[in-house]
Amino acid sequence: MEPIRFLHTADLHLDSPFKGMAAAGPDELARLQQSTFAAFDRFIAYAVKERPDFIVIVGDIYDGEDRSLRAQIRFQQGMQQLQKVNIPVYLSYGNHDNLSGRWTRVSLPENVHVFSEQVEQKQLAIRDDIIYLHGFSYPQRHVKEPMIRDYPEATDGIHIGLLHGSVAGDVEHAVYAPFTVSELQDKHYQYWALGHIHKRQLLSEEPPIVYPGNIQGRHRNESGQKGFYDVLLTSTQTSMKFVGTSDIMYTSLTVSCEGIEYADDWVSACQEAIDQLTAEAGSVVVELVMEQTEGLTNDLARVEGQWLDILREQYEAIEPFVWISAIEWPPIHDSVVPNSLLEPVERTMSSWETNDWHDLVKEVYSHKAGRYLEALKPVDFERLKQQATALLKNELLKES
Repeated sequence: MEPIRFLHTADLHLDSPFKGMAAAGPDELARLQQSTFAAFDRFIAYAVKERPDFIVIVGDIYDGEDRSLRAQIRFQQGMQQLQKVNIPVYLSYGNHDNLSGRWTRVSLPENVHVFSEQVEQKQLAIRDDIIYLHGFSYPQRHVKEPMIRDYPEATDGIHIGLLHGSVAGDVEHAVYAPFTVSELQDKHYQYWALGHIHKRQLLSEEPPIVYPGNIQGRHRNESGQKGFYDVLLTSTQTSMKFVGTSDIMYTSLTVSCEGIEYADDWVSACQEAIDQLTAEAGSVVVELVMEQTEGLTNDLARVEGQWLDILREQYEAIEPFVWISAIEWPPIHDSVVPNSLLEPVERTMSSWETNDWHDLVKEVYSHKAGRYLEALKPVDFERLKQQATALLKNELLKES
């Protein structure tokens, strides 16, 4: 067997609306919304330069089942670039861009091979080897049944599975097309190309069972460098190289306030830390975490609500792009909020079940903009409870 080289990507989410960025102005929001396309362009440029044998794209190419026309045209243009250098592409659609959606049709070039709603096998001859690719596209948004049962066991040749889904029992994500690692291993494929989870993960080494993550972070929970895998299969081993594509990286940054006496000193300290970050990471959406704030004078602390606007103004209309999403201040230790004020609220929130949380937010989700919101999961309820408690405590301290 001669070495086989392919690229594995998933969850492009082209033309994502970037939820949770309501505070951003129109120019900043437009720059953020362009980032998924910029990351995709980096992926295409890499493929054209490196000329892999083929590419697999495992679901959620588009952010919504209506597949914006802008996203489709950009994707088509990318596929045409790959066709010009004879790179075949095998893709499946996921829960976000399922086949039941309504969208204006845009044709794809002949080098693009799309899996149908039933698990099917496609063949590709590379030099003296036959590659068998197995996969399916989501017929509708919710595929709850374990589709892995329909994947055949490997016979002769090289077998690669494409599966947009999640590990059965995963409590952090909405479970679609559930599977277990052992079920995938039992198929005896050489590689499992996964999609759906936006965090880069290697679930197994023998064989490789791989989530590449998405190619561009879209909110604070998708922090760090995003990208895809460049995979080399040989008769004895598989090697994978991660290639970053993030146009804008989500991250947090700790800033020391030690020795700061004047407001301009604080602004300068933040700018110095941000500039050092962008020199290494490029464009960022950053949450600033203040530490060693004990020495700040009371008049500085009193205007902390203005710091965010002041800092954002320093980075307007410049490159690298910088958006400061929030400033986190340490809790005030020398003031105490009476438990009689906090305990009833904490007790009430702790008593809420899943249905109670959904009842609380149903008005938001029933709004026409609700389709742009991710469904809340149990881990989100705990985070919201902690944030609500911290917010209430902080407001009570300010009042006191």
